[in-house]
Amino acid sequence: MGGGPVQPAAMPPVTPLGDSEFGQELDGATAVGGEIPGLRGAPAWSLKVREPSAIPVLIAVPHAGRRYPAEMAERLRNPSLCALRLEDRMVDRLGEAVAATTGAALLVAHAPRALIDLNRAADDVDWSMFARTHGESHRPLPPPNGRAAGGLGIVPRRLPGVGELWKRPHHRAELDLRLAQVHAPYHAELGRQLARLRDRWGAALLLDLHSMPPVTPRGDNAAPEFVVGDRFGASCSGTLSAMAFAWFAQGGRLAAHNRPYAGGYALDRHADQRRGIHAFQLEIDRSRYLDSHLLEPGPGFAAMADHLAGLVRALAVEVAAIGRGAIARRRASEGWAEAAE
Repeated sequence: MGGGPVQPAAMPPVTPLGDSEFGQELDGATAVGGEIPGLRGAPAWSLKVREPSAIPVLIAVPHAGRRYPAEMAERLRNPSLCALRLEDRMVDRLGEAVAATTGAALLVAHAPRALIDLNRAADDVDWSMFARTHGESHRPLPPPNGRAAGGLGIVPRRLPGVGELWKRPHHRAELDLRLAQVHAPYHAELGRQLARLRDRWGAALLLDLHSMPPVTPRGDNAAPEFVVGDRFGASCSGTLSAMAFAWFAQGGRLAAHNRPYAGGYALDRHADQRRGIHAFQLEIDRSRYLDSHLLEPGPGFAAMADHLAGLVRALAVEVAAIGRGAIARRRASEGWAEAAE
């Protein structure tokens, strides 16, 4: 894959990449890593952290990447529509605003979801999307597993109301490169940063930030602005999930729990309550912070950023308390062990 950055038709232009700078979205980054295949020198992710960390919260944004290699955009049947439907449009800007005011760490993926979905496991693949070599042509294809069965695996295949996304098959070597240059380094850094926070505070919280199209109301019930996904309690302390719902209710904002979004691979891989790492996925109705075309930050952006910042501050206090309890228990256990010796 080659060529420079191409923005699909009808989308706002992106800042071209230069040899010594990576565009406006990387301003203030403390670290960058990986590389977007087809865009030489373009990092797959950027990280903004404070030293020492101000709060035990990391905000991750896996689906807001807007760097489209030219060859990839050419292969999409409808680049502008696919980009808008697949991107969590501008939710990285919300993450930046919240991190700047709260001191939370921030990890943002710049590779687009159409290239590789960072909220999917590496084996969540629909192999019928890929060209087969002569030696493979006689072997039956393994059936798609996980989300790939519905068209949204690690490389998205189709979207409801859109259909097939690609003009021609992909190649296994392309997937291997995307995994090596984007998926693996992103999750390695996410794991490192969560461990760093947990080691300092005794506990850490991953807020996996996403956006969703407006949810259709059911009957007389109002549509939620937010969906909190905690893998049905598996990825996060119930106290933290309850605090999120209390915060939204206090602000007069409706939130749903785990439906239709319960969280994905990021929570399955990184959350481990026994080790002090909690995580939940937060989906935000993008009409609440974007303009009427769902393209750029709109009149509700500032209020949404302020509301989320308040949520993060409240959660940080509770996570720190969880961490202090964990540290105290560990020290007490170590003391009993020494006494037994």
